[in-house]
Amino acid sequence: MAVDYEQAGELKIGQVGIANLRIRTLDVPRLVEEMRSRVQRAPNMFGRAAVVIDFGGLSHTPDAATAQALLDGLRAAGVLPVALAYGTSETDRLAQALGLPLLAKFRASYERGEGGVAEVAAAAPRREAVAAAPAPVAEPAKASRSPMGAAAVSPTSSVGMIQSTPVRSGQQIYADQRDLTVLTSVGAGAEVIADGSVHIYGPLRGRALAGAQGNAKARIFCREFYAELVAIAGHYKVLEDIPKDLRGKPVQVWLEDEQIKIAALD
Repeated sequence: MAVDYEQAGELKIGQVGIANLRIRTLDVPRLVEEMRSRVQRAPNMFGRAAVVIDFGGLSHTPDAATAQALLDGLRAAGVLPVALAYGTSETDRLAQALGLPLLAKFRASYERGEGGVAEVAAAAPRREAVAAAPAPVAEPAKASRSPMGAAAVSPTSSVGMIQSTPVRSGQQIYADQRDLTVLTSVGAGAEVIADGSVHIYGPLRGRALAGAQGNAKARIFCREFYAELVAIAGHYKVLEDIPKDLRGKPVQVWLEDEQIKIAALD
């Protein structure tokens, strides 16, 4: 009888889009409610998101019962805790007690600036999320009617939301069922979300998420592009995926064939 030496499973180590939730205050009901709110506002991006729980921001590691209550609450809120972030030996013992693996810190390039860690981690959407309503997207070069040189696609006829002051680190602005226009800047560690398109007339140094409810026609426009993350309908690109020659330029971001496209505006 011939022996089959070929492996039944092929194991590879790759990078996946897992969010890191850094706990600032060990208040389980508050944490659960915050994540529930995120899922409800942008289910295509945050619903059933894989999350690593990071207790490194606390002065002491929580006991197993409290940590388990947090895990259960997060699962009930719609996210999926899959591991603890690597930290101390106490974290290691806690992970064993909870039956979870430990993961080393990742995407460290996000983690800069006061408040940046938790906000980025909690917000990170799924890289391979499925757009709820894929549709053909016009060529960007042909869409140029807005003040920044490109057409805006709105999911509704409602008046968009206007943010006239800078969005600072740790802040989150959400435009429900409409476009969001930011007249100034979005700082590092800040986050702007819209169910429609996002327009930023200053520097974008934080994160911008358009089409949060699955509108694949939504776009992101900004005058100075330094984004930590951009996402449309659950698809996203992070800083290291963005071509360096686009940084600092006016750009638009759109979705085409379920791929994020970024191009400089003329």
